[in-house]
Amino acid sequence: MLDIVNDALPSERGSDHRQETQALDAYSQIVTSVYDAAGPAVVGVIRYEDDESKPTGTGSGFVFTPDGLVLTNSHVVHKAKHVTVLTSQGLSLPATLLGDDPHSDIALLRVHAKSALPTVPLGSARDLRVGQLVVAIGNPLGFESTLTAGVVSALGRSLRATTGRLVDDVIQTDAALNPGNSGGPLLDANGNVIGVNTAIIARAQGICFSTSIDLAQHVVRQVLRYGRVRRASLGVAAQNAALPMRYVRFFDLENARAVRIMEVMKDGPAGRAGIEPGDLLVSIDGAPCGSVDDVHKLLSLDRIDTPAALTLLRRERKLRFNVTPVELRD
Repeated sequence: MLDIVNDALPSERGSDHRQETQALDAYSQIVTSVYDAAGPAVVGVIRYEDDESKPTGTGSGFVFTPDGLVLTNSHVVHKAKHVTVLTSQGLSLPATLLGDDPHSDIALLRVHAKSALPTVPLGSARDLRVGQLVVAIGNPLGFESTLTAGVVSALGRSLRATTGRLVDDVIQTDAALNPGNSGGPLLDANGNVIGVNTAIIARAQGICFSTSIDLAQHVVRQVLRYGRVRRASLGVAAQNAALPMRYVRFFDLENARAVRIMEVMKDGPAGRAGIEPGDLLVSIDGAPCGSVDDVHKLLSLDRIDTPAALTLLRRERKLRFNVTPVELRD
């Protein structure tokens, strides 16, 4: 009787081991090559709100142009009096805050260096797929250029900014992030930045998020052109509201939710048009408004000073108002 200890021949077992080793090497080679290429462009960001000798916050960022443009998170540098950038080459450089957008948690800095700094190329998140390898680099807990790797866990997530506005097109990844990683780059296997690491959900077992680089580049373009991100405003305060089904059927509405107007600025666009507190906003130029987030999405840059048709319900009447949104001022 023949006792079979292992159903694979020695040569086959050796082949399997070599394949495993080769696969690990291939993975390691990708991660290390990304780190070698992008690591020098990752910087530490230190915020000073009062006395320059007492930092009030730290985070990460990355240089993406030879003339010293740096992307980071808005919450890392918001309301900073002074900002200092620490490079992987050991330089401590003053930085100018060109603009920040708390609504998307993106900020743009310019560092003042005597010579060109290492940069990292910007890619796009449009072609990302769930399961794709990603690498995050940052300065967590004060440790310089720390790398973590993982995969894209989900796409198209939404994340609530500190201002309450919803940030869309957020990338969810299991690449571990820690305090201080905020503002660092999320990179693909080719070493291109596909996101700006922005948040961790506390006690959520490694669920991490990055704002897509496509949204970040939109912020950069507006900051460079206007010094801020421009958005339209109706001059109202509002909240989400559910509609009675009889309203939905009678007015032939697309959904059972609307936006209830709670306050109207007297001299604002809505106030001048005759909109009143208690009105229910159901659409802007025919686009349904089922939530305040829908209204925020619709009130983009191109809506500023452009007339819009608002459809509202008031005491069982459907009304239409022509309103010209103005620029939102924070």
